[in-house]
Amino acid sequence: MTRIRSVLAAALLFAPVAALAIDPTAAKPPVAKTDTHKTKLHGDDRTDDYFWLKDKKNPEVIKYLDAENAYTAAVMRTTEELQSNLYKEYLTRIKQTDLSVPYKDRGFYYYSRTEEGKQYPIYCRKEKTLDAPEEVLLDVNEMARDQKFLSVSGLEVSDDGTRVAFLSDTTGFREYFVSVKDLKTGNMLETRFVKSPSVEWAADNKTLFYVTEDAAKRSHKLWRHTVGEPKEKDVLVAEEKDELFRLGVGRSRDGKYLFRSSSSATTSEQWFLPADKPTGEWKLIAGRQDGHEYNADHRDGLFYIRTNKDKATNFKAMTCPVDKTDPAGWTEFVKYNPAVMVNGVSVFKNFVVISEREVGIPHLRFVDFRDKGDHRVAFPEAVYSAGLGRNPDFDATAVQMSYTSMITPSTVYEYDPATKARKVLKKTEVLGGYNPDEYATEWVFATATDGTKVPISMVYKKGTKRDGTAPCLLYGYGSYGSIMGVGFSPTRLPMLDRGVIFAQAHIRGGSDMGRQWYDDGKMLKKINTFTDFIACADFLEKEKYADRGKLVIQGGSAGGLLVGAAINLRPDVCKAAVLQVPFVDVVTTMLDESLPLTVQEFLEWGNPKVKAEYEYMKTYDPYANLAKKKYPAILVTTSLNDSQVLFHEPTKYVAKMRALNPESNVVVFKCNMAGGHGGSSGRYDALKEQAFVTSFVLNQMGITK
Repeated sequence: MTRIRSVLAAALLFAPVAALAIDPTAAKPPVAKTDTHKTKLHGDDRTDDYFWLKDKKNPEVIKYLDAENAYTAAVMRTTEELQSNLYKEYLTRIKQTDLSVPYKDRGFYYYSRTEEGKQYPIYCRKEKTLDAPEEVLLDVNEMARDQKFLSVSGLEVSDDGTRVAFLSDTTGFREYFVSVKDLKTGNMLETRFVKSPSVEWAADNKTLFYVTEDAAKRSHKLWRHTVGEPKEKDVLVAEEKDELFRLGVGRSRDGKYLFRSSSSATTSEQWFLPADKPTGEWKLIAGRQDGHEYNADHRDGLFYIRTNKDKATNFKAMTCPVDKTDPAGWTEFVKYNPAVMVNGVSVFKNFVVISEREVGIPHLRFVDFRDKGDHRVAFPEAVYSAGLGRNPDFDATAVQMSYTSMITPSTVYEYDPATKARKVLKKTEVLGGYNPDEYATEWVFATATDGTKVPISMVYKKGTKRDGTAPCLLYGYGSYGSIMGVGFSPTRLPMLDRGVIFAQAHIRGGSDMGRQWYDDGKMLKKINTFTDFIACADFLEKEKYADRGKLVIQGGSAGGLLVGAAINLRPDVCKAAVLQVPFVDVVTTMLDESLPLTVQEFLEWGNPKVKAEYEYMKTYDPYANLAKKKYPAILVTTSLNDSQVLFHEPTKYVAKMRALNPESNVVVFKCNMAGGHGGSSGRYDALKEQAFVTSFVLNQMGITK
């Protein structure tokens, strides 16, 4: 390994920079040693030559990652000017000193702001009016001093406004710890006193509930803590022993109840406790029943419940009295429409907001408690994303809602459901003279192998030729029921301005077209996700949106699995592929129940210890199906401290790809040695990472400036 690193260092010093294209000959790619690991499963002899790369405490592993990073720097050196230009263009489009829309909660207006040159947000509030003096709750820039990584989240202010609890992670491995700050004195009352991914106040302003994780990072225990008391005195409230389930804690929107939930990918149950009686007895709303998913909120003695009860595949809204929660007595609140997916039920004093999705398009339905009338909010474009903003004020007569499309920057409105009047609170400013009239967006449908119509959303600059010569970036995800939002990105503009079409494939495995869309792309139907994506790529070429020789496909995490599976099935599907923090070693990971996420995701991918599920998983596992083929050019990224997809998966994938195809197209691999699943934590660092990826994409399209 030492010899490889010295050769690469020399390559970095002496590699020519005149060529504009990525130069795979600028340095010799590293070669990972092989150390065969053998296992047997369902009669199969399984061998893995790169199993040893999973140990990040092994100095040889770090040396190999360093060698890969050095090789990447060498072959990507010719793109450095493009990377620099892209980064500068991003900055010219983004308002670096900016302010979020303030929201009201218990007599204070809360907001965050950013300052030019600073990596992190500053969390603030003002009392009673927006003209009041600013009070800084947390300056994350100050907290991040001497830290290579910092993520701060989960800010929760006590009911009386005197204390804030928050979570901080300094590793990137989602190792969040709870701290509590006294907002009167500015002093820390508790400093990272317990590791926990979520926390919630009781109404007495001194009791905190938090969950802790097991060795595989599954939230499984709920604790009660009194601020100022030693952690050793904390009381264990509940423990979830079923490894398919995770524990969560929250509060009703009206603040009257604490909720604890146990949820798997297909089943849930919820318990409640008066928020002003934190030492009281928790009561169950409805016991877990396989396949029944629900979550409840509260208003005026009733629970408002989003549920798939009675085969309501797309969910519906129901109610029940707090003292009579047997599901047999639940009452339908809004008539169930099988064509409409209910994504959320948000209860306010005078109305309820139901977040819906129909034929791939989101809607907000308001139901007024006073006159029982209901209506959907009208939006100006045919294809968009819309949802509620931050609205903690239960008594509010108007709400904040957000709106965006591929050509409309994110806009926050105040909407009064009684009068249907709306006013713009903030439209994200795009610097550099952005004019939405210069761009066009479309919503089209590809035909999958089984005849299913698969939506594609796309955006491009007007004047882009529809003659099959345009470069195109096709992005996909398609897992966990996640919905791929249709939204605006200022950092996408440099690509569009260079003539690139940006397209998103709304494939099965997500819930873009409803819950059945998700069910038809998971478990033993997972192959639909990959063939849908390939069908979208084929459609773009057939309909002359894109030139196959200038088509790049991209996905991250489970989207990296998507891309890896697609290029195994159809290596000719694209010119180049980008796999970011990709989940590519599916069978091996799903066999290791000590890893984060594995057991809970048996209901997403299957359990390879079950023969039928193993045999199916084998058919698409990207790592297992790598072969001697003419693959497209490939960029793979990872982070050493990623907890969702551990770094060794993409590392092994690249090592095996190189060994099988030593004469293949360029394979570029970059490991962030201090990042997490989302890469670097600072906003400027994240933009530089984006510029790196985009430079690879553009370069493969033949765009070098």
